[in-house]
Amino acid sequence: MTSTVDHSAPPPYLVPQQDRFTMWVTRAWMRSPRWTAPLAVTACIGGALAYTEFADPTDLTAFSSPTCLIKLTTGFDCPGCGGTRAAWYLMHGNIPQAARHHAIFVFAVPFLLYAYVAWAANLVLGRKAMPMLRVSPRAVSLLLAAWGVFTVLRNLPWAPFTWLFV
Repeated sequence: MTSTVDHSAPPPYLVPQQDRFTMWVTRAWMRSPRWTAPLAVTACIGGALAYTEFADPTDLTAFSSPTCLIKLTTGFDCPGCGGTRAAWYLMHGNIPQAARHHAIFVFAVPFLLYAYVAWAANLVLGRKAMPMLRVSPRAVSLLLAAWGVFTVLRNLPWAPFTWLFV
């Protein structure tokens, strides 16, 4: 009895030709200075903070634009609800009110700021200017679990938990 299995080699992988736009972006990226990425991230964060400042999210309701679809359709606070208002209060130095709107966000902001500054400093200076944060999978799991518990607790309609409802 003979086998009909073909033992020939698979066809070689062919790298597709890049189009003109992809080649232009690749060349621009390779020629760009090291500070380009931190500058781009700073511009994005600055734009988000400027929008938050001028939009004044403290006066918005669930029906205002932009809105949270989960809150609009279900009435429940999603895991991110209150984050923009918390950022607005942090920008104005009102930490208790920011924590009232999103405690997990307020807890995470110093770590996120340090991680960004360390990444940008190390990238721009080209050496270990600042130590990077090393976050273990266990720490990420604990943060996500705390965030999940926070999300459930802030939607409970009973007395001690109604303070978390935004």
